[in-house]
Amino acid sequence: TIMAGVKEVTNTKSKNIVDVSKILSRGCLMGARGNSGVILSQFFRGLYTEISQIKNGSATIDEFIAALVGGYQMAYRAVMTPVEGTILTVVREAAEAVLRKRNEFKTIEDVMVVYVDEAKKSLENTPELLPVLKQAGVVDSGGAEFIKIIEGMLLALQGEMIPMEEERVVEPGHFAHNIEEAEITFAYCTEFIVKLDEHETFDQENLRNILMNMGDSLVLVQDEDLLKVHIHTNQPGVVITLGQKYGELQTMKVDNMKLQHAGVVESIHNHAHEEKVRVVDFQPVNGERKKEAVIAVCFGDGIKQTFMELGVDYIIDGGQTMNPPTEDFIKAVSAVNADNIIILPNNGNVILTAEQTLDLVEDSNIRVLKTKTIGQGYAAMMVYDTSNEIDDNIEAMSDVVSEVKTGELTYSIRDTEVNGVKIKKDDFIGITGGKIVISDKDRKFAIKALVESILDEDSEILTLFYGKDVTDVEAKEIRDHVQALNEEIEVELISGKQDIYSYIVSVE
Repeated sequence: TIMAGVKEVTNTKSKNIVDVSKILSRGCLMGARGNSGVILSQFFRGLYTEISQIKNGSATIDEFIAALVGGYQMAYRAVMTPVEGTILTVVREAAEAVLRKRNEFKTIEDVMVVYVDEAKKSLENTPELLPVLKQAGVVDSGGAEFIKIIEGMLLALQGEMIPMEEERVVEPGHFAHNIEEAEITFAYCTEFIVKLDEHETFDQENLRNILMNMGDSLVLVQDEDLLKVHIHTNQPGVVITLGQKYGELQTMKVDNMKLQHAGVVESIHNHAHEEKVRVVDFQPVNGERKKEAVIAVCFGDGIKQTFMELGVDYIIDGGQTMNPPTEDFIKAVSAVNADNIIILPNNGNVILTAEQTLDLVEDSNIRVLKTKTIGQGYAAMMVYDTSNEIDDNIEAMSDVVSEVKTGELTYSIRDTEVNGVKIKKDDFIGITGGKIVISDKDRKFAIKALVESILDEDSEILTLFYGKDVTDVEAKEIRDHVQALNEEIEVELISGKQDIYSYIVSVE
């Protein structure tokens, strides 16, 4: 969210505080992701609203404090039901603290030092305000991320600039991302921006009243001709269609939170907890329209190369979180220029996003094969035949996906216990069928145990994608171990060069 705003600011030549704050606010709104992202964008919008009243181009201490207060007030107004113990509390309590101490400050830097300090105190208290945080032993992630932003602002005031290439990763183990599935009533976090056809007469309250009956965590924000909607709902398609009645969709994102927040397993998926610019791999395509094409979501240079060699026309780089937005799929569909298109999401979180293209693209016959792992996608491509009709390919690929067994070996970011398996921080953990089956400090022991839990008497082929942290020697040792268990099993080693996962296993 903040990087979207910064990007817009760097593209402007103006140094005027009013202009910069307006551009930052609008950029953050356009790039806002998640509830905290929208709230952050509104914090900056509140800052701009107050700063816009400045006449001489620079803010006094009182005007700057008023802007911080306006920021938290705007953020609260954007949320239908403000929840304490979140980023909202952090921005409010920090602003209220500097407001109380306003007569003690001599410089803006003095204000920011206290503001950052009070924000940190507020963050540490969030578990006392929100039971789910206390139960999980964590603080609010949105508030933690906000503190990183204002710490950066303070460093800039102090003349300590951090080069962009030195990205600081926020470890997620201390923050709240692991809400139990049973606590999630509305499964789909749905966000979109609409460019309003008639923004001057748009009835925001009417839409708000309609959406309130369709979910919770509703945030509805209008900035001139842009409307940003964030809601947790069980009817994402209906909500998005409703939004389209008011104008043209600019961006859209839908996430299945029950999959996102399934305890430590999904925390591992989000280990690199920073927003990076997502890279979409554009492959050259012919000007002539193709009969059929395949699009796959992958990560790791070796894995991507393998999928290309198997016949995939276009790779969407899922990044470490494997969570590309719908717009990436729309670009991919346009790039392959085919009558029939098969999409392999290769991650359970991505399936719904991929399926959004079915409603948004009309000139191609698109089929989403619900592959939930890289291993399933790989097995599907092994039976893909370019000479077959799409229905025949879908049938053959679906059959093999239903039969293949897959697993991943990654590492834990905190101590916990899941399904009776005790896990220590930095343990290597083996996951298959969405469940953790092994946790151990020794990577080779853990991968051997994972493979043994997947193999059965019917297993014939085992494919092992090994990651950046695994040597060729170690991978060959695991291959030899498998063949010692059953010499009839064919083992294929592929250097996937993926992060996060030391091994990805596919067994047919």
